[in-house]
Amino acid sequence: MHTYSFEKLKVWKESIQLGITTYKITNNLPKEEKYGLSSQMRRCSISISSNIEEGTTRLTKKDKAHFMTISYSSAIELLNQLIMSKELDYISEENYLKLRQDIESITNKINSLRSHFLK
Repeated sequence: MHTYSFEKLKVWKESIQLGITTYKITNNLPKEEKYGLSSQMRRCSISISSNIEEGTTRLTKKDKAHFMTISYSSAIELLNQLIMSKELDYISEENYLKLRQDIESITNKINSLRSHFLK
């Protein structure tokens, strides 16, 4: 079976794991958040890996960098929603800190990729 270039990227692999963890954590949010905060967190967590993937398929470095910017923005959006979830006592401090560390690692790698494409 063919392995696509994005599947070899550590940042993509980490962002897939972040999405899986986000799905598991949002299962524990209150039912009234199913179509609110939970849905939004899930969508932006998926957007991180999806935009990394899509960016790798683009032909120009400018396009590749653009999709890395979108991916970065989705990661920061997820961080914002995690902060809100923690403040509302929807997630534990432990889960919040773990996800925050994961986001920091991912955004650092995305920034490196984006910088590489802008050279």
